[in-house]
Amino acid sequence: MADIKTQGAKLIDKRYLVPFILIASLFFLWGFSRSILDVLNKHFQDVMSLSKTESALIQVAVYSAYFLMALPAGLFIMRKGYRNGVVLGLILFAAGAFMFIPGEWCGSFGMFLTALFVLGCGLAFLETAANPYAAGLGDPRTSASRLNLAQSLNGMGCIFGPLIFGQILFTKEGAGGGDNLALPYGILGVIVIIAAVIFTRVKLPEIKSEDSAATGADRKMVKSLWSRRTFVFGLAAIFCYEISEIAINSFFINYVTDDGSIAASTASKMLSICGLGLFFAGRLIGSRVMSRIRAEKVLLWCAGATVACTLVVTLASGMTAIVALCACYLFESIMFPTIFALSLNGLGNLTKLGSSFLMMSPIGGAIGTLTMGYIADRAGMSLSFLVPMAGYGVVLLFALYYTRRHRA
Repeated sequence: MADIKTQGAKLIDKRYLVPFILIASLFFLWGFSRSILDVLNKHFQDVMSLSKTESALIQVAVYSAYFLMALPAGLFIMRKGYRNGVVLGLILFAAGAFMFIPGEWCGSFGMFLTALFVLGCGLAFLETAANPYAAGLGDPRTSASRLNLAQSLNGMGCIFGPLIFGQILFTKEGAGGGDNLALPYGILGVIVIIAAVIFTRVKLPEIKSEDSAATGADRKMVKSLWSRRTFVFGLAAIFCYEISEIAINSFFINYVTDDGSIAASTASKMLSICGLGLFFAGRLIGSRVMSRIRAEKVLLWCAGATVACTLVVTLASGMTAIVALCACYLFESIMFPTIFALSLNGLGNLTKLGSSFLMMSPIGGAIGTLTMGYIADRAGMSLSFLVPMAGYGVVLLFALYYTRRHRA
């Protein structure tokens, strides 16, 4: 792994290999956790008789936590370092997971939403720390490729989330609305606590940004950050990407089961194996491709493909539409880490602060899921896919802008 090179620059230097592996393991954790939400969405619709709009509050609970906690997380990391940010994130994650136990006893949707909000706060800390840390463990020229490699473990976690929880929840529905949730989330909480202990014992090198003497997130730094056009456009693009990705994930099972010919348990397997399996493969392939082709060019082609695929989902039906829907996962897979790395490129001492703003972007997923659910409840699932198509369109515009601005 450490010998892979991109245009003469190592993807991962040998001295950073162990820290990279430890940080990359966290990507699996939050991929697993976030993908479970897509199963919970359909599960709570069935057992609590919620509408699609009401079940979208699951995503709202988690991704509003990102919005509220990403900036405090960034400020905490700027003062205390990446490792302390990771440990605090793991503790908050575990607290949210353990709250599912009283949530099951109460059978309260509100309690589950509270648990998911706390869990989301933990994820906000983890992602705010781990994304720029993985990107910074080596040569800046390979940051996008390196982050895509780490994010491939995120894709692997996404596969197992719906696969495991789909079989738990769709084989025996709980009458109380939360049956079968306490045990797996309790186990997950224990695993996360063990991970937190490990991270308190290991020594991680602190990545120093250029001009690291500046440590305060004062008004001057924020003003300087917002004067960077590429960063601002990248922030808009990653926000719109989250609209598309999270909305599609949330209603994949609804779309596939819409005509009643496919059971929810089968649809959850399709989400894991077909959709998220392609997502995982796309990140592996993308990391390799970007070792030979500039990241912004790969992003440009993938963004165009996702716009075309969502248009097919909107206009077509049956297996053709399902194949196009699954293809979205392949082409969108490289978007988040690529936009993230390109947006932070050249920020120097503003990197940690910029990462905080970028990690507020998952709130777009809450907005997209609510909007898509509202349209689906009133006009049907197919028409609701205009929402993710518009989001991918903004990513396409960012890729065009970056390609022209940074043309070699």
